[in-house]
Amino acid sequence: MAIEPEKIKILREITSAGMLDCKKALEECDGDIEKATEELRKKGIIKAVKKMDRTATEGRLFSYIHHNGKIGVLIELNCETDFVAKNEIFMDLGKNISMQIAASAPQYIRPEEVPAEAIEKEREIQIATLREEGKPDNVIEKIMEGKIKKFVSEISLITQSYVKDPKVTIDDIIKESISRLGENISVGRFIRYSL
Repeated sequence: MAIEPEKIKILREITSAGMLDCKKALEECDGDIEKATEELRKKGIIKAVKKMDRTATEGRLFSYIHHNGKIGVLIELNCETDFVAKNEIFMDLGKNISMQIAASAPQYIRPEEVPAEAIEKEREIQIATLREEGKPDNVIEKIMEGKIKKFVSEISLITQSYVKDPKVTIDDIIKESISRLGENISVGRFIRYSL
């Protein structure tokens, strides 16, 4: 059964679960949003979202040096206890996010961290490009919302498509790890070096 994108969007708004989790739940429940919500609760995915409000003061640093020696990443990944910080699931998550940063070069952790000036500059560039293509102003305004949303998601780590599985975001893989480990996990900060 093909699931309508609108239903996935509604389930995401209700549960804050990842897009792929919502789609799977809807497929398993023949498109029934109430049953899909229950399914997500059974799997612990909704609990993971609730845990994201808790403070994560423990964790570890992860590093990644690309095989050519020209890109390096250092990331702080936080959790609630040192027990989880030593867990293999947490370690794998840290390594995967480090590789994501090396491959995708995000500039910010979250979309809300992107400065208004950067968004305005991108808006000006996109408007100029669309005008150059001969698009009328009323069409440009409709197109701009999507272009700006895409720009912000591409430069923000947690909203980037995961390089190993472009169907999910970094936020989705973090939520999956929260669900599996039972603790909040968050990216504290990162730095990416390149020659």
